[in-house]
Amino acid sequence: MLHVVGLAKTYLTSQGPLPLFSDVSFDIHPGESVALMGESGCGKSTLLHILAGLEQADHGQVLINQQDLTQLPDRQRAQLRRHYIGVIFQQLNLIPSLSIQDNLAFQARLAGNLDADWLQHLVSTLGLAPLLQRYPAQLSGGQQQRVAIGRALLAKTPLLLADEPTGSLDEANAEQVMALMLTLIKETGSSLLMVTHSALLSTQLDRTMILKQGRLS
Repeated sequence: MLHVVGLAKTYLTSQGPLPLFSDVSFDIHPGESVALMGESGCGKSTLLHILAGLEQADHGQVLINQQDLTQLPDRQRAQLRRHYIGVIFQQLNLIPSLSIQDNLAFQARLAGNLDADWLQHLVSTLGLAPLLQRYPAQLSGGQQQRVAIGRALLAKTPLLLADEPTGSLDEANAEQVMALMLTLIKETGSSLLMVTHSALLSTQLDRTMILKQGRLS
C-alpha cells in the first residue's frame, strides 16, 4: 500500500541546518496497522505530513498506488490524497462553520464517494447521532476526536495516517476511542500508520517503528 524509499528532511534555522531524518525507508502492506514512536521533536509529525503530501521532503520517494507522491504537482497530489489517504491531524482541523454532519462528510464529498449507509454506521458506532446538528465549538475534546476519526474513515481511503489521534484524551477514553477506530478500520480494510507516544496503544497495532536520531528502527 505504501512504499517509502530514502526520505530525508532538513530544516534551515537561524543556527544553521537542522537535520530531522535521513534515508528513511519502509513498507506498509494492505490492511496492516503500524505505530510510529519516538521522542518529541524527532520528526514524526513531519514524516506523516510528507507521506500525506502536505510537506515536501528534501529527497526520497513516497509511492502510493504506484504513484510517487513526491513527483506530483500540487493539483495531482491533492487528488491522490483525496482518494487514497485519510488524515487525522493532531489539531483535528474540524471546520468551525460546518455542522458535525457536514464535517463528517467533507472529504467523502470531495472524493465523490459519500456512502450514506457507511455514514450512518460510523455515526452510530462513534456515538455521534445526537451531535450531528451541532458545531465543533459545542463539542467536548473527546467528541471532536470522534468526529475527526469519522471524517477520515468515511471516505474509505486505502491508507489512514493518524497523528496522536487520542493524544488529548485521558487513558480510559483513549483506549475506548482507539478500540472503536481499529474496529472501523478493519471493516474498511485500510492500512494505518499512527504516530503515538503511548506504548500501551502501540501494542494494539501489528508492529511498531521507532524514529530515533534521524533513523527508523
